[in-house]
Amino acid sequence: MTVTEEPPVAELGRARRRKEDARLITGQTNWTDNIVLPGMLHMAFVRSPVAHAKVVSVDVSGALKMPGVVAAFTGADLADQQGSLPCAWPVTEDIVIPPHPPMAVDEVRYVGEAVAAVIARDRYTAADALAAVDVTYENLPPVLDMREALAEDSPKVHEAGNKSYEWVFAAGDLDAAFANAPVVIQRDYRQQRLIPCAMEPRAVVSAWDGDQVTLWSATQIPHVLRFALAAFFGIPEQDIRVIAPDVGGGFGSKLQVTAEEVLAVLISRKLGKPVKWTESRTEGNLTVHHGRDQWQRIKIAADSDGRIRGLSVDLLADMGAYLMLVTPGVPLLGAFMFPAIYKMDAYSFKCTGVFTTKMPTDAYRGAGRPEATFGIERIMDELAAELELDPLEVRERNWIKHEEFPFTSICGLTYDSGNYEAATARARELLGYDELRAEQERRISENDPVRLGIGVSTYTEMCGLAPSRVLGSLSYGAGGWESASIRMLPTGKVEVVTGSSAHGQGHETAWSQIVADQLGVPFEHIRVLHGDTQVSPKGMDTYGSRSLAVGGMAVVGACDKVIAKAKVIASAMLEAPPESVEFSHGKFSVGGGKVVSIQEVALATFAAHNLPDGVEPSLDSDSTYDPENFSFPHGTHLCAVEVDTDTGMVSIRKYVAVDDIGKVVNPLIVDGQVHGGIAQGIGQALYEEAVYDDAGNLLTTTFADYLVPSAADLPSYITDRTESPAANRLGVKGVGEAGTIASTPAVVNAVVDALRPFGIRDVTMPCSPERVWRAIETAKAANTTGGAA
Repeated sequence: MTVTEEPPVAELGRARRRKEDARLITGQTNWTDNIVLPGMLHMAFVRSPVAHAKVVSVDVSGALKMPGVVAAFTGADLADQQGSLPCAWPVTEDIVIPPHPPMAVDEVRYVGEAVAAVIARDRYTAADALAAVDVTYENLPPVLDMREALAEDSPKVHEAGNKSYEWVFAAGDLDAAFANAPVVIQRDYRQQRLIPCAMEPRAVVSAWDGDQVTLWSATQIPHVLRFALAAFFGIPEQDIRVIAPDVGGGFGSKLQVTAEEVLAVLISRKLGKPVKWTESRTEGNLTVHHGRDQWQRIKIAADSDGRIRGLSVDLLADMGAYLMLVTPGVPLLGAFMFPAIYKMDAYSFKCTGVFTTKMPTDAYRGAGRPEATFGIERIMDELAAELELDPLEVRERNWIKHEEFPFTSICGLTYDSGNYEAATARARELLGYDELRAEQERRISENDPVRLGIGVSTYTEMCGLAPSRVLGSLSYGAGGWESASIRMLPTGKVEVVTGSSAHGQGHETAWSQIVADQLGVPFEHIRVLHGDTQVSPKGMDTYGSRSLAVGGMAVVGACDKVIAKAKVIASAMLEAPPESVEFSHGKFSVGGGKVVSIQEVALATFAAHNLPDGVEPSLDSDSTYDPENFSFPHGTHLCAVEVDTDTGMVSIRKYVAVDDIGKVVNPLIVDGQVHGGIAQGIGQALYEEAVYDDAGNLLTTTFADYLVPSAADLPSYITDRTESPAANRLGVKGVGEAGTIASTPAVVNAVVDALRPFGIRDVTMPCSPERVWRAIETAKAANTTGGAA
C-alpha cells in the first residue's frame, strides 16, 4: 500500500453539530429524575419557615401515621451520622468554619434549612405528609445586612461571631501611588444576590447493595462528590459509585456537596431501600446556593492624562449562614482580576467574609471574576467621565499592548497572549461606535426623552482553574489536574474516557473532534464516556472554564501515548526501526513507502500474534494533565441601550461581543457558550435579584418573582473573534464564562452613559424601570434644588 490519499479535513475549527443534542433535545436520555428502581422510596423535607431560631422540638409522629409514609427523621435522629458538610477552601489560617449539619439539630440559620425528612412510597404522599410534622421554634433575631453584621451589637449568626475571615493582598507602594495623584475617585458598587436557575432541578437517587452505594445526582462534580462522601462521612471510597447522568445545566449551582445528597445516602442505608429526592422550583430558589452578593468599595488614582497609578479594592462578601464547598474562595478568585488588562504601579485588595442568616453563597457562572470585571470596568468609565475622555481612549492608554506579551500583571499572573487592540477595533467597527456617539449627542441637544447610552467592557479572565501548586498556595483543598483515557478497540473505533463531567458544554462533540485530529480516526467512530466514577475513576470535574484547557489537554496527552505505543507495533508491521516510523493523519509510514493505519495496528494489537518481544497487547493509555498556568481569554463587549426617561425602561438596541479565546475547536459550541453567558450577564444587569424581607424571608421563590430573561427580553447578538493562541499544544483557552463576565458592566455602563447628562453616575443593579426612573427623578430634584445627584 502506498500513500495516495489527500489528508482529511481538520476537525479543529469545524462547526460540527453536537452529537449529544439529538438525545438531549428529544428527551431520549436519562436525567436523574427519570431513574426508577425496584422498591424505590421518595424523600421530602420540612424546611424552616424562619431565618433564625432555636429548634425546640420536632414531632414527626403525625406524619408517620399517614398512609404511604414509611419513615421520618429529624436532625437529632441523624446527629451521630450526618457530620458536617465540607468547606474545601479555608482561605486563611484563622478562618471561622462553623459546623454545617445537613439537617439542623439545635438551630436554624436561614429560611429553607432542613429540619426533618419524610420518606414515603411516592413523592406526593411525602410532600403531603410534611404538613403533619410539628416543629416548635424559639425565634432569634435575623442578621440580614452584611454591613451591619460586623457591628459589636449585631446579633450573632454563630457563637464565634459574624466575621468568617479577612484576606488581604498588596503589590507595589499604594501610598506613593495615591500621594499627590491629580485624580482620585472612589465609588461603592453593589453586586446583588443572584439565584442560579439551571434548566434541570437538582435530583438525587441513592441505592445500597450490601456495603456498596450508588448515588445518581444531577451534579457537576461526581469525582469530588465521591471523595467527599468518603472523606467526611466515613464510607470507604472503593464502595462508592457516583453517577452524573445527562445533567441539564449547572452554572456552578451543582458544584456542591449538598445536604440532600448526603441525607439520601444515609437514609437509604438506614431503610435498605433506594431513596429519591427531586427539588421543586421553590425549593431550588430557597436552597440552591446563591451567587454574588458583595459590596465593593473601589478607589482609583490616576494622572491627569488618565494613566492609572494605583487601585484599591475593599470587599464585603456575604457568605450566607454557612461556608459551603468553595464559598470563602469565590471572592478571592476576583482578587487577581480587578487589575484586568491594565498596567498600574500599585494595587491592594481586602475581602471580609461575613455570615448572615441567608442561604449560603458559592460559585455562580464566573465565580468572583464577573464581580471583579464589573468593578474595574465601572470605575474606568468613571475615570473617563472625570477626565472628559472617551471610555475607549482611557482604556487604551492603560491596557497591555499586544507586543508586551507574555506580560506579568501587578498581581503576579503571567498573561501568555492577547491582543486587546485588535478585539476592540473589531468591536468598535461592528457596533458603529462613532456613528452612535454622534447620534447620542444629537439626542442630548434635542432633549429627546429616549436617551442613547453606549457601554464598554474590555475584559480578561483567569480561567482553566487548574494549576495545582497555585491552588495549593491559596489553601484550596484539592488539585486542579484532569485525567483522560483512550481505549483503542479492536475494530479501530475509539472510546474516550474523560474526568471532565459535562452538563451542557458539548464535551462529547469537542473531545471527538480533538481525538479525530490527533489519532486520524473518523469523528463518527469516537464515543466519549464521562460522569460515572466506575467508568471514569479519576477526575476533577467541570467548573471554572477548565474543561478544554485542562481536560482537553489530558485527552491530547492520552492520544500521544496511544501513538507512541502504536508506533512500536507499527514498526514491526512495517519491518522498520521505530525511530524511522512517521505518524500523520492516522497512518504510520516509513519514508513515504509502506503504510499501516492506526486501525490496522489496533487489530494487530488485539490479535497479538506477532508483537515485538516485551510489548503489551494494548494501545490503551491514560494521561493526567496539570497545567503550569491559567488561561486568559479576553475580549471587548460593546452595548448600546435606549433609556426612556419617562418610564425608566431600558432597551438594548445593539450588542457586540468580540472575544479572543485562542484556537477554536468548534465555532457552534463557542457561539452557544457566548450567547448563553451574555444572557446571564444581561440578567444580572437588568432583571435578576434575590430579595429578602426584613424577617429574612426570601420573596423571590418562583419565576413569577425572580425575573429570568427570556428570548423575548434579549437582543440578537453580533459576535466575532480574534485569535491569540494560548501557550498549550492546542492553543485553546476557556469560553464558558466569558459572556457572563463581560456583559454585565457593558450593559450597566451603557445605562449610566445614557443618564450621565442628568448627573447620574450609578444605578444599582438590576437596572429595572423603577430604579432607573427613581434615579432620574432624584437627579431632577437635586438639580432643581442645586444639590448633588
